[in-house]
Amino acid sequence: MSLLSERVLNMSTSATLAMAAKTRELKAEGKDIIGLSLGEPDFNTPDYIKDAAIQAIHDNYNSYTPVDGYVELKEAIITKFKRDNNLNYSLPQIVVSTGAKQCLSNVAMVMINKGDEVILPCPYWVSYSDIVKVAEGVPVEVQTSIENDFKMTAAQLEAAITPNTKMLWFSSPCNPSGSVYSKEELEALAEVLKNHPNIYVVSDEIYEHINFVGGHVSMAQIDGMFDRTITVNGVSKAFAMTGWRIGYIGAPEAIARACNKMQGQVTSGANCIAQRAVITALNEPPSRVQFMIDEFKIRRDLVLDLLNEIKGFNNNTPEGAFYVFPDISYFFGKTLRGRTITNATDFSLYLLEEALVATVTGEAFGNPNCIRISYAASQEQLTEAIKRIKDTVN
Repeated sequence: MSLLSERVLNMSTSATLAMAAKTRELKAEGKDIIGLSLGEPDFNTPDYIKDAAIQAIHDNYNSYTPVDGYVELKEAIITKFKRDNNLNYSLPQIVVSTGAKQCLSNVAMVMINKGDEVILPCPYWVSYSDIVKVAEGVPVEVQTSIENDFKMTAAQLEAAITPNTKMLWFSSPCNPSGSVYSKEELEALAEVLKNHPNIYVVSDEIYEHINFVGGHVSMAQIDGMFDRTITVNGVSKAFAMTGWRIGYIGAPEAIARACNKMQGQVTSGANCIAQRAVITALNEPPSRVQFMIDEFKIRRDLVLDLLNEIKGFNNNTPEGAFYVFPDISYFFGKTLRGRTITNATDFSLYLLEEALVATVTGEAFGNPNCIRISYAASQEQLTEAIKRIKDTVN
């Protein structure tokens, strides 16, 4: 009898976290590594949010929280959904969790049965596939192209649907591609889903505010989709609060109640101090974090300008998040400094060991021809990192 379960033995290690761990090891050895692998803003949490957390400590918030979140936080989330997304949720439709990742896990565990298929447009966030598998679902990958900005078309969605299809999961803005679905593109997908009323959608909108093309559109806004969409969001990215671990969903009430039930048996309520701080974060206008979004756009343009000077990097222009996702298949089969590059994983490891720049292989995101480069780093670091890459591959 095996000590460990088949469930965990068959689970992949998060590629982003594995690369971050490898980066820390090399740094500990004295290597000058520039880490562009983690999806973590390099800004500090804004002072007005930190002040709210400090006040919560002084106000003696130190007890267990309600499983689905403080009522005041759920009210702030409802206000945020109405203000930013024109979505009208009620208190029983909101669940606060320990990060958006727990939100996704909750949804998978309460909705997916063994053999249910979940459509994942590629590239997708690294953990989607394994979360689905842990729930005994079947990930169905739909390949997209850089020419279409890595966005799934209505025809591709229709072709992927089978009698076993239970859900569609996607993010917009997308991690890792930075792609943003327009209202027209979401309407086209919704038109397909109208003919398949039993399919539900997880719309991961954690990068909502890091958007360089104007207004964000939520799938739940599209006609006929509100009662079929689980909207996942949180404060990690736009508010530079990754370590605070607060995510939330707006969902049909039956699904939200089921997530509350599941969470009550696994972790219970999220951190009390973090929740109080997030009340302030969400009640303030998004314009208070616009300075970070403006800087991310400057960095995106800088990175694209520098990468476009390197032969073999095929780049599109991402419209949100803080990643570029270049196609580097030009290097497959080539030998660089005595090492033959056969796939994106080889190339990513080559950059780490030879250029001392940490990226993430696209294979982890369902796209084996690309690598993900995070530009959540200073302009100076980004300039030096791309210079190292250029020197190493030329």
